Amino acid sequence: MIADPIKGSAMSAHNTARLITTPDELETAAKSLSSSPWFAIDTEFLRERTYRPELCLIQIATPELLFCVDPLALDNIDSLLDVIYDEKITKVFHAAGQDLEIFYWLRGSVPANLFDTQIAAPLLGHPEQAGYATLVKQVLNVELSKSHSRADWTRRPLPEQQLAYAADDVIYLSKIYPVFLQELASLGRLDWLQPEWEALTNPHLYEKPADQMWKKLRHIEKIKGPRLAVAQQLAHWREETARQRNLPRNWLLKDDVLVSIAKQLPEDIDNLKHVRGISEGFLKHHGQPIVDLVKNARESKPQTMAIPERKTKLTPLQDAAVDVLSAVAKSHAEALQINPSVLAPRKSLEDLVKGKTDTAVLQGWRSTLIGEPIKEVLEGKRTLSFDEGVLTISA
Repeated sequence: MIADPIKGSAMSAHNTARLITTPDELETAAKSLSSSPWFAIDTEFLRERTYRPELCLIQIATPELLFCVDPLALDNIDSLLDVIYDEKITKVFHAAGQDLEIFYWLRGSVPANLFDTQIAAPLLGHPEQAGYATLVKQVLNVELSKSHSRADWTRRPLPEQQLAYAADDVIYLSKIYPVFLQELASLGRLDWLQPEWEALTNPHLYEKPADQMWKKLRHIEKIKGPRLAVAQQLAHWREETARQRNLPRNWLLKDDVLVSIAKQLPEDIDNLKHVRGISEGFLKHHGQPIVDLVKNARESKPQTMAIPERKTKLTPLQDAAVDVLSAVAKSHAEALQINPSVLAPRKSLEDLVKGKTDTAVLQGWRSTLIGEPIKEVLEGKRTLSFDEGVLTISA
């Protein structure tokens, strides 16, 4: 049973969580949560109509607490954010990236002291990039409903079934976390994950430099000279304007239209209006600034486009060597009960066969577990044989 943090009444894991909509309720919930050593957290949001994801619900659970906060009903949620940003408390997410992006836009940074069950799962033998429902089934043998996966979380009031669906995202997460924590600790693998948690707090994951957004344009590598300079500055202008107006960038100016402007280099409004995809509303609000931007940008030098390293195809013998190393990795992964694609990613093995040393299997926790054994195979210090169909690796 899980205690209601507001009234203290017990409720089963399948009941709808208490929806917090008033400042007093929020203060009480935040105070109750602040003494917890950890909590499971998830968010519901909508981003189809805005540049920044629109936060619609925050769900939180511990073994004793369960509540959902409605940020659309509250002037601010600072008291709860203070707890979420408390570095002494572990925040448990599943696939934290999009949730952390929301908090980044709220406070300009992301919470520290994180645990992501999707990242931890492969170290316990679960699939890489496992979905939440998959883990709940594998760890707890519970089938989750997917009936509200495409719900509009901005509509109020929230139906009881929709709220229950949201609460499930933290109810079972709060049950998986202690299991994972105990298993990782018993295997001595908790420290392996520390760099992963720290990497999640990198602000560059959540806000890309506006002047570099041109690199995301399709086939931008085919545009040269003044046209490239125009495309780069148009993409920069679009990104800054979309952020200021909180609009999806493609609502403001679609990629193909942006590229068409760069290719056609319109010299005035009449030229601009003949670019396919330019609307009357866009011309009215942005026409002259765009014409001015094109005029100035075509006279400037474009940013240098980094030429990606040419991917060299493996020779048949190199490909065979990678297959052998994959077999070695799978043998170790089976013994360690780690997902083999996490222990030794194939791309990393390919790099190793090509002679590269700056690769995942030779770094961090992988170095001792699989890097050294694989290097010894490559150097002929270990041999492979089969005993009744079972791969044997010997020194």
